[in-house]
Amino acid sequence: MAQASIGDSEFDRDTAVTRREEGVYDAELSAGWTIIQAVNGGYLLAVIARALGDALPHSDPFSVSAHYVTASRPGPAVIRTQLVRGGRTLSTGQASLFQYAEDGTEVERIRVLASYGDLDALPDDVRTTAKPPVIPPIEHCLGSSGGPAPIPGSSAITDRLMLKIDPATCGWAVGAPSGKGEMRAWFGLADGRDADPLSLLLTVDALPPTAFELGIKGWVPTVELTTHVRCRPAPGPLRVSIVTRNLAGGFLEEDAEVWDSADRLVAQSRQLALAPRG
Repeated sequence: MAQASIGDSEFDRDTAVTRREEGVYDAELSAGWTIIQAVNGGYLLAVIARALGDALPHSDPFSVSAHYVTASRPGPAVIRTQLVRGGRTLSTGQASLFQYAEDGTEVERIRVLASYGDLDALPDDVRTTAKPPVIPPIEHCLGSSGGPAPIPGSSAITDRLMLKIDPATCGWAVGAPSGKGEMRAWFGLADGRDADPLSLLLTVDALPPTAFELGIKGWVPTVELTTHVRCRPAPGPLRVSIVTRNLAGGFLEEDAEVWDSADRLVAQSRQLALAPRG
């Protein structure tokens, strides 16, 4: 398959927004990014982030925190943005995504608070003890169609992803979950589009839930998701590691790290989600 360039890929088309007036954007949420008929939370975050990147003085997301108020569905949506503060190196804004109920009233789906800047202006100094996840070569990992069993509840979004899961975190697919709450995978977009700051917002929420490796199956709806974009990713596939260390009171957290082909930590996230009742 020929590699899609940024701007020409399905991801770019499906996250496109149209400015209706200052601070107000129209979007069409695509059914191509659904899981069990629910629109993926990372995809929704990318749609909102695209609107904020147009509305704010800076274009690159640095920190994006989203509260998922009600479940989104494919179809028309409107995003209302507001500049909270515009600084020299950072701009802070907020946005909400709305859809229309049957009676024509607007229903809020997601509310976001975000800081934006210029990733290309960041200093080169890097000091980290974090290490890239150890994942077998792509050809030794399992895809949604090549594994021993399909991903439970998988649907349209899997056709748009290059997702190869580490067999060590895929015991759930054969009825033998490890109980460790870990998920590791190679990740990219199926059309070959290279990663950028917006697609990283999808990446942190695109793997199967760690709850599967805890032996729990079912939908894991996001309550809150905060993502930090640390630098612009190099071309090539990404490596994603997600860990859950605590499931209690019906909620679990998922801590994600995303590494690029240059062994740089390009994004981090923490998500609070409802644990399936199973």
